[in-house]
Amino acid sequence: MNHNEMQPTMPSSHDVDKILSTYFLKKGYSSTELAYIQESAEHNMVSLEQLTKKFNASPNLPNHVQLIKQDPEQGGGDLDATVQSFQSLREWILNALDLYKHELQSILYPLFVHVFLDLMSKGLVEHGLDLFNQYKDDHIHHHSTDIEALSKIKSTQDLKENEIATLYLTNKYNIRISSIPFELLLSYMQENKFLNLIRLVNLHLNIHLVTGKISPASAGGISEEEGIVGHYNDQIEEFHEIDNIQNEISMNKVKEEVLVDSFNLDEIAAHSYRSTDIQAELESLSELRKRVSLGSAALPSVCIYTFHNTHDLLNCLTISEDTTLVAGGFSESYIKVWNLKGKKLQSKDEKEKGLPGTQYKKMIGHAGPVYGVSFSHDNKYLISCSEDQTVRLWSLDTFINLVCYKSHNYPIWDVDFGPYGFYFATASHDKTARLWSCDHVNPLRIFAGHLSDVNAVRFHPNSKYVVTASSDRTARLWDVQRGTCVRVFTGHTASVNTVAVSPNGRLMASAGEDKTIMIWDLATGKKLKTMTGHTGFIYSVSFNSESTVLVSGSADGTVRVWDVIKGTPLDVQVDTPDSKRSKPNGKQKDKKENDKVKPNLDNKRKKGTLESNDHLSVFPTKNTPIYTVQFTQRNLCLAAGALSTPSLDL
Repeated sequence: MNHNEMQPTMPSSHDVDKILSTYFLKKGYSSTELAYIQESAEHNMVSLEQLTKKFNASPNLPNHVQLIKQDPEQGGGDLDATVQSFQSLREWILNALDLYKHELQSILYPLFVHVFLDLMSKGLVEHGLDLFNQYKDDHIHHHSTDIEALSKIKSTQDLKENEIATLYLTNKYNIRISSIPFELLLSYMQENKFLNLIRLVNLHLNIHLVTGKISPASAGGISEEEGIVGHYNDQIEEFHEIDNIQNEISMNKVKEEVLVDSFNLDEIAAHSYRSTDIQAELESLSELRKRVSLGSAALPSVCIYTFHNTHDLLNCLTISEDTTLVAGGFSESYIKVWNLKGKKLQSKDEKEKGLPGTQYKKMIGHAGPVYGVSFSHDNKYLISCSEDQTVRLWSLDTFINLVCYKSHNYPIWDVDFGPYGFYFATASHDKTARLWSCDHVNPLRIFAGHLSDVNAVRFHPNSKYVVTASSDRTARLWDVQRGTCVRVFTGHTASVNTVAVSPNGRLMASAGEDKTIMIWDLATGKKLKTMTGHTGFIYSVSFNSESTVLVSGSADGTVRVWDVIKGTPLDVQVDTPDSKRSKPNGKQKDKKENDKVKPNLDNKRKKGTLESNDHLSVFPTKNTPIYTVQFTQRNLCLAAGALSTPSLDL
């Protein structure tokens, strides 16, 4: 075969005109309009050669345009993108989770310096100085000497003569960072195509990945392992000089004041919060010692709190982690807080004045029914959500409103404090869930994807994920850092009202108006099993500390206990002596037992309450729908609900 026959032929200008004419006619253009377009194109058409000659003949082109001509691969002409990408990266790092923020901030200073030097070296003096003056205050605390030296650079010539600039340009800057924040940083820069920043990182930074976590005191601070080898910021010497002078002056002071010089930065940082953290850890260990191991052989004890005379106005209830406080949200726009130990609650003002306090505290601020409340892990704050489209943060020291958060456009159905207390999440009628931090009045992430109301939201124990339940009959798992949906759990036949994540972080339970509970494997997104037995809508579910037992509370006025492991791939069958009986006798006995079981199953089917085989026990109430269930650290189950007044049929 002739190879020339295989090569495609270029269309002639006549063919191109014909194709364009056909296209415009199909788009509704008349022949007169088509002729006008062709005439305008002929007058305004400039060939590539003419454009190149005109471009090369212009002596007074801007610097960034000349850089495109000289070396387009360096990306020097992409000025706006470089500055904007640095600004975007800085904002992303400052809004990152506190868990990783201190490590991510360590990259900001060297990147700030090299973006500034890169702009100055390319003659973009005004843009470089603007960037430097705008962000130098971010780093002056730890790098005051270097910042002062770099501030003397006002031109390209100054750049060549500046010793600090030469030092940064000829040596790589060492950074220590753990793997997870580094992967987040890299993926963010790649997704947003910050090519110039990636180029600067590759050229001038030497990133060392560290296993484990880096303490906030060492990351981004003054450390001999970071920075340029052999170059130490004079601020360290100044710090020690000042400290030595103070020690000489105060030789006769208390011994502890003299010994402060022997602390390193990590010890000083830990010392500032040691007393409260150690006390909390000791209390936690004390609770763990008293924990009861639960299972099919040892059922949990259940303590139920019944609220009387609520007149059907109590919408939600929550119990604090240490089981000392309970809070309820009411349809009349207020919140009530009670002490479960029977003590009177005192505000800070009452303590100062020596007043005895009151049986409960009533907090007023919302302008609509309150649908969700949640305690912080340290019992210092309470967060609430309402039909008025707002979220409010309350102090449990003064029992007054501190902050009002607004972003949702419709009623907010649920709110949940994160496991570390600083972050919280909301679920709304606007089909979204949102992530917030207590110090920002606007949400950090918006989780959009549900097709109907988001009814409930819960944090994963590691705080990296959020689980939501929706009226669209699905539950979803969201990545907090990316704000994207990573799992969709489908299988319910009605609205999903509640979700819970197991303490080991591997399982998730969902339940709702189809009166069933489903157990899911978060790693694979697969349903492990379905548990049935409730005869009313299910409002709340909770795992025990070992993630082996689940309790559920329902509108049918019962608390039910379930075996999480039984009937799943996690269930490991162990042969016992009872299972090794002789076959003939065993068969005969099994047949008799089955005959006994059949009538019971038939009765349950008639009542419409067929319980699955993983159902362990039921705790009925007289007439109290269960709003919330919760396990303590000792594996005691707490439940709460409002007594329902029975309707009188006349």
